[in-house]
Amino acid sequence: MKPINDGHVAEPGLAVVEVAAADDETAFAVQELLATRWAIAPANRTTHEPGEPGVRLRCYLDMRQQHAP
Repeated sequence: MKPINDGHVAEPGLAVVEVAAADDETAFAVQELLATRWAIAPANRTTHEPGEPGVRLRCYLDMRQQHAP
């Protein structure tokens, strides 16, 4: 994965969330769970590092903007 840059965490309430999961379905389910509560810039694919278990997904979270119920 690319390095996290300063802009992604420049202010309180901004976060980068990295999910490690056994499969794509699980990783995207976690992302969707986060999206039900906060504004996110979602990932559209997972990555797999050779020799490491499972998949990884990175999304960008803005906790300053709560999702409307």
